Amino acid sequence: MKHIKIAGVPEHFNLPWHLCIENGEFEAVGIDLQWTDVPEGTGKMCQMLRSGETDIAVILTEGIVKDITAGNPSKIVQVYVDSPLIWGIHVAAGSDYQTIADLEHKKVAISRLGSGSQLMAYVNADAQGWNSDQLQFEIVNTIDGAVESLTKGASDYFMWERFMTKPLVDKGIFRRVGDCPTPWPCFVIAVRNEILEQQPEVVKQILEIINQTTSEFKEIPSIDRTLATKYEQKIEDIQEWLSITEWSQSVISEKVLNKIQNQLFDLKIIEKKGTFASLVKAI
Repeated sequence: MKHIKIAGVPEHFNLPWHLCIENGEFEAVGIDLQWTDVPEGTGKMCQMLRSGETDIAVILTEGIVKDITAGNPSKIVQVYVDSPLIWGIHVAAGSDYQTIADLEHKKVAISRLGSGSQLMAYVNADAQGWNSDQLQFEIVNTIDGAVESLTKGASDYFMWERFMTKPLVDKGIFRRVGDCPTPWPCFVIAVRNEILEQQPEVVKQILEIINQTTSEFKEIPSIDRTLATKYEQKIEDIQEWLSITEWSQSVISEKVLNKIQNQLFDLKIIEKKGTFASLVKAI
């Protein structure tokens, strides 16, 4: 039995992995795939890849591109979710902020430095024509930390996946003032170089199994109800999310990778651009 550690956020995007694990599909080919939920998100998973705490991460594209260019010894093996991530821009329900424009020069709650919530704050600032050099951040670690920070007024707004944050909006804890979609495929699968070099066939088997499931995921009977129950979502919200979400079974293209790096470089999020070969490894 080959032991492989994998990490991802505890969100609806990753249900295909849990289904494959629960159904014993990896075990059937001699792979013990050990999943770790990482509510802190991309910044934490980058750290886990660097330390060897995980072998594989299902991770935000912009976050892992940034970290590989900064020396993370990992590579992107394929796109996992091809559609953009819809980042909701949230404020405390009782705050005076009504529009995105009201948030210029205000403090952003982020899970950690290098996280998607931080990188997308830069993308949003650029889209709004703000001076991104003036962004101020408050590290809150998790969505629960963001609730506390915004409610107490320690920070002013928080960007997180719109549908996973919707229950907090429905409960009157957060109010969403706008959205900011990623201008690229949102999730990729990244693997530590050591694993790619030593166990490429195992990685290939893992990808084949998950790709089979994601290609058929939307056709699973009552999958909307399963998702709504497991992730405490309204069925209509899950149905909307499913309608705009597309999984991928393909390697990221050089054109898309260049677009991501160019934007991150222009926003001063990365200091240098990597080559396609330094960032991507097709299995």
